[in-house]
Parts: sequence; C-alpha cells; structure tokens
Amino acid sequence: MYIGIVLGLIAGLGLFLYGMNLMGNGLQKAAGERLKKIIELLTSNRFIAVLVGIFVTGVIQSSSATTVMVVGFVNAGIMQLSQAIGVIMGANVGTTVTAQLVSFDLEAIAPVAVGFGVILHMVTKSEKLKSYAEILIGFGILFVGMTYMKDAMSPLREVQAFKDMLVNFGHNPILGILMGFTLTLLVQSSSASIGILLALASQGMLPLESALPILYGDNIGTCTTALLSSIGASKNAQRAAVMHLTFNIIGTLIFAFVLNRPIMMIVTSVDPTNIARQIANAHTLFNITNVIIQFPFAGLIVKIAERVIPEKPEELELKTTSFIDLRMLNTPSIALKNTIKECLHMGNKAKYSLENSMIALIDKDRDAAFRTFDTEKEINQLERDILEYLIQLSNAAISGEDRAIVDELFNTINDIERVGDHADNIAELSMYFIEKDLTFSEESIKDINTMYEKVMKTYEMSLQSMREGSSELALKVVKMEEQVDIIERSCRSAHIYRLNNSMCNPEAGIIFLDLLSNLERISDHASNIAKAVIDAKGSISA
Repeated sequence: MYIGIVLGLIAGLGLFLYGMNLMGNGLQKAAGERLKKIIELLTSNRFIAVLVGIFVTGVIQSSSATTVMVVGFVNAGIMQLSQAIGVIMGANVGTTVTAQLVSFDLEAIAPVAVGFGVILHMVTKSEKLKSYAEILIGFGILFVGMTYMKDAMSPLREVQAFKDMLVNFGHNPILGILMGFTLTLLVQSSSASIGILLALASQGMLPLESALPILYGDNIGTCTTALLSSIGASKNAQRAAVMHLTFNIIGTLIFAFVLNRPIMMIVTSVDPTNIARQIANAHTLFNITNVIIQFPFAGLIVKIAERVIPEKPEELELKTTSFIDLRMLNTPSIALKNTIKECLHMGNKAKYSLENSMIALIDKDRDAAFRTFDTEKEINQLERDILEYLIQLSNAAISGEDRAIVDELFNTINDIERVGDHADNIAELSMYFIEKDLTFSEESIKDINTMYEKVMKTYEMSLQSMREGSSELALKVVKMEEQVDIIERSCRSAHIYRLNNSMCNPEAGIIFLDLLSNLERISDHASNIAKAVIDAKGSISA
C-alpha cells in the first residue's frame, strides 16, 4: 500500500509542478512586454516595489523564482536593498494565487482545458495564442496532478497513526512549522507543498489547526532557494536573501504565537465547511497581513540583513558585467531587457576605447594608448560573458519575437567587439607614431578630425537607436555611414596627392591611411548595429 501511495504522490507532485511551470511560462510569454517594462517601475518607492513583486510572482507562479530574480538584480547592481525588500514582500502575496486556484474544485474541467489547449497550440500559428494555449495546458495538468495526489493519499485515512501525527501538529506548532519547512525544502516550492496540504485536507485527514503551522513553515522553507542562489554572489545579493528569510521568520512567529486564533476564526466564518478554501484563505490572509504589519519596518529588516552580512572593506568584488545575472534567466523577458542594457554597456566601453586611442594618436599620449589596451581586455571579456548568457537565454522559454531579438544581439555584440578591435589597432598605430616621433601635416590633421567626428557621431547614434529602439535614428545611421565612405575616399585621395608631392612624411602617410581604414570599418559596424534595430522593428530597446 505504502509503495503505491509514494508513487502516486510523486506522480501527482510531478504533474503539479510541471503544470505550474508550463502555466507560468505561458503567462510570461503572454505578459512579455509588461515584464520588460518592470525594471522601469523599480523606483525607490517601496509601495510600488510591493506591487511589482505581486505582479511578477502572479505571472511566473513562484515566489522563490521572484526572490532569486531579486537576488540577481541586486547582484547586478540594478536594484537597491530598499527596493528589494518591497519586491520580496509583494512576492509573498503573489504566490497565494496558486493556492487559491487549486483550492477550488475544478478537476472536472481540467481535461477540457488540456484538450482545448493542445488543439489551440496545434492549429494556431500566432505566438500570442500559443502562449494562451500553454496557460490552458498548464492549468489543466496542474489540476490533474492535484487529483493524483488526492487519490494517492486517500488510503492514509485508514491509518490512525498518520492521522494522529497530523492532529498533533495543531497541539505542537513548532513541529508543524518544522514539517512545513522540511516539506518545502524537499520539493523547492511552497505552492507545491501547500498543494499537498490541500490534498490531505480534502481527504479529511488534516484539520485547520494542524494545517496552519505547516503553512507557516512553508513560508520559511521557500527562502532556501534564494539563500542557495546567493552563494558566491555579492554581499548585497546575500543580504537580499537574508531579508527574505528574516521577513518570513518574523511573520511566522507573529502568526504562530499571536494571530493564529484570529486567523482561524476569520477563515472559518468566511467558509465554514470547505477546509481547502479555509487553508487557501488563511495562506492569503497570512501573507497580506504580514506585509501590512512589517511594511513600516522594512528599513529595519534591511539593517538586520546588513548586520548579519557585514561589509568587509578588504573584499574587492571583481565583476565585468553590470546588468546580467544567471538568476534572472527564470524570467526571460526581464533577462532579455537587461542583456540589451549590457550590450549598451559594452558599446560605451568601445566608445571610451576609441576616444582614448585617438587621444593617444593626436596628442602622442602613451597613457591613453594603455587605457585603450586595458579597455580592450574588458570588452573581450564582456563579449564572452554576454555570448554565454545569450546562449542560455536562447534555450529558455521565450516568444518568437524575443528569439529574433536574441539572434540580432549575437551579431550586435560581435560588431561592438570589432569596434573595440579597431580602437585597439589605432592605439597600436599611435604607439608606433610616438616611438618614431612622427608628425602629421596640418591638412592631414584636419582630415583626421573631420573623419573621426563623423565616425564617432555615427557610432554614438547607433547606440542611441539601440537604447531607444528607434528605427528612425537607425535609418539616419545607415545614411551617415554612406557619408563616411565619401569622406574616407576624399581624405584618401587628398592624402595620396600630398604624398606624391612630398608634402607628407611617407611613414606618417602609411599610418594616416591605416587610420582611415580603421575609422571607416568602425562606421560599418555602427551601421550593422543600426540595421539590427531596423530588422527587429524597434523591439531592441533598453
């Protein structure tokens, strides 16, 4: 009997988790644009941060995933701890959606939802409709898994020792909290562990007074995912995980030993007979009330985390990337938005490198050349990091539109890296120019400045078109690149004339022509960046 119960429970739990994940992926794709704009809402306004946490968790169907994402944001330096605590609080409220959903008796429509979802997924070519189909399929499988768990546990009604153990949790809340913590730790999902609670309750084996301590323990157990993900991250990222744990421990203590009786009275008065609805309502009431109680003390929770994870001045955190973090891959839409920001960060590095290479050449400044060489190493590392991240992002559950953007970004980071290479080439030319103590004629310097100003403007506008997602700006870049070609040919012809008439040093003349070639190639790459924005129809934007 027990082997059958365990196998049935594992099968039901597997279907439940798969359905929840599939539904979350479908919701993410359907709400893709809204999720991409979510970072813009992450202001210092803590109330807005709470709403963001509720919305994101409602979409991705996992408070653990939201908190891991928050750890990633903090680790990348995008989010401050004062913002993170608000999102964490909101995530606890957002996760109650799943429990509310599965507490209703909807098993009868689950097969219909799966069937309709599968048919819709097969016949439609629309990405949006496919996302809705995934939501339906996930919704149906979620309830099929719930039914499996209920059926698997039904024989336990005849085991008096098991029933006595569950009842005992009501008399000893500490054991119940430990049970909830352990259960969530094992399945790594508070929604799944609450699903198991609802399955037990629906079979008449779990009274409300025993379910509540387990439910409180679930909220502590869900913190382990974020704590594990923070290992090896920045100090602030570790503090974000500690804030999540602190918030849930304080809430559990308040409700287990102070508000347990009032919460039981409220949920039984709302629904006197349905134990599953009582547990779901208690879960929602617990998390909403917990946020209301602790919201005014959010700053104190931040200080507790800072005290638990103190700053050590001697520890230097070496980090190349500024916006991307593997933890954010759980929410691909947001991860993609941050990848675009990272590409722009890399683009600005290449711009800085180009500026220093030209200073090195015109002003004969060795230090500027060395700054270019150092920056080139950073650009190469950024390219490797972004490339690896894009590969992982392309394997995530993303929409067709987002996949097209990812494909364009592969080419864009290559173009930016090549801009850095050409800046490096110019710096090497400057070192030779300095060592040989060469000089340019006044006419050559004028031509160099004309060419450089046009190329720099073209490159800057290409990054601007990418930042704003502006196809109009991108088209201007393409036209400006054509003008650069004309300027390059004119400068080359004029310089050859000067060489033929012994108006320039031949060695300096060779460097001049190499410089023109490198600058012209930079404008080509700027044009490629702009064309990627055009091909993506303005979807590439930060």
